[in-house]
Amino acid sequence: MKPLPAAIRFLNKDMLEIRVVGPEDAEQVAAQRRNMFIDMGQPDDLRLQAMVEAFTPWARNKIQEGRYRGWFAWENDRPIGGGGMYLMDFPPHWRDAQPLRGYLLNFYVEPQSRRRGVASALLRHAISEAQAMGIRVVSLHASEAGRPIYEHAGFDASNEMMLMMEPLARV
Repeated sequence: MKPLPAAIRFLNKDMLEIRVVGPEDAEQVAAQRRNMFIDMGQPDDLRLQAMVEAFTPWARNKIQEGRYRGWFAWENDRPIGGGGMYLMDFPPHWRDAQPLRGYLLNFYVEPQSRRRGVASALLRHAISEAQAMGIRVVSLHASEAGRPIYEHAGFDASNEMMLMMEPLARV
């Protein structure tokens, strides 16, 4: 998959400037991801710092590979929000035999810019790009604050479950 050049910019119908992220934006993507988790109640502790330190090179690599598509919403020459889509292989399924799926993540808008449609504009942009790529299944994990935005866009709750395991002790 060929990544889009970071210089591509879109002026969407909401008059927000949407810019495609490039590898050089990985730190900003990680900073927004950190703020997203803090706003969801995660303490700003060593675990969150470890996540940022691991996520930044992961994001840079996935952007370079074309497996992570990300966007920033810009206003007054600075990003006020962002979102991303991880393009992942998935076993063919009876609902969709195509193995490429989109997983939305890192949707975040600065508190002072919320309730103005920024997240919805970023979401519409992500869905549009997924459709243009022929992706039929897009999933995400929604925060309580984000859930109404996704439901309004047509997302349904699923039956996904998760098991969190502790790492094995090293001897």
